[in-house]
Amino acid sequence: MKIAPGGVVAAEWTKFSSLRSTWITIGTSVVLLIAFGVIASAASSAGDGMSAVDLALSGSTLAALAVGVLGVLLGAGEYTTGMIRATLAAVPRRLPVLWSKSLVAGLAGLIAMTAGAFAAFALGSVVLNDDVDGLSLGADGVLRALFGAGLYLGLIAVLGVALGVLVRASAGAIAILAGLLLIVPGLALLLPDSVAEAVIPYLPSNAGSAVMALAPGDGTLAPWAGLAVFAGYVAIVLAAAAYRLKKTDA
Repeated sequence: MKIAPGGVVAAEWTKFSSLRSTWITIGTSVVLLIAFGVIASAASSAGDGMSAVDLALSGSTLAALAVGVLGVLLGAGEYTTGMIRATLAAVPRRLPVLWSKSLVAGLAGLIAMTAGAFAAFALGSVVLNDDVDGLSLGADGVLRALFGAGLYLGLIAVLGVALGVLVRASAGAIAILAGLLLIVPGLALLLPDSVAEAVIPYLPSNAGSAVMALAPGDGTLAPWAGLAVFAGYVAIVLAAAAYRLKKTDA
């Protein structure tokens, strides 16, 4: 039985929400974001040179990995079980499956991570050391940084879906995701200084995380420009996943 386009999103949401691993992974990502934010805020001092927002979002790197895994599991899980054949038989055009998985994972990541960012900021402000200046939500750049964290981490969930569909194996896609987020930025530091200064701001995680910074630092992209660059990376991987999904057998 073929599924109407409007029903593909509903079907993907049903798959997504019915898996225990979905809620465990979402919960883990939120807990990591909040816990590390609170710990960093409590352990901070004025000499660290970090704002209350920067401290609250200290757990974003590990949260990004967790929410990316969420996307990978949604994208690659059906290839592991073989259920992808039934899905594509019901949706012969194929691409709506990819768009629906991306929409479901992206929105789930956006909502959960935005809530986590605000919670980390609120709780971090309570335990912030007296010598670190606190910030209100109305302070310049605070709302942009917190909502930006949700947007960035939501896009990482979409990137996870795209990698899962492209690679078709959870372990391989997670390894690539971890490499992009954690290993590549470290390797870039080994480049000659002149090359590193030109390249590092445009690396996926550095570009995307620029939107979470209260104020752009030296050698970093402007907040929205960085997020746009990261969205471009996500679009490229989605395009590659769409091509493979359309042109190759399941």
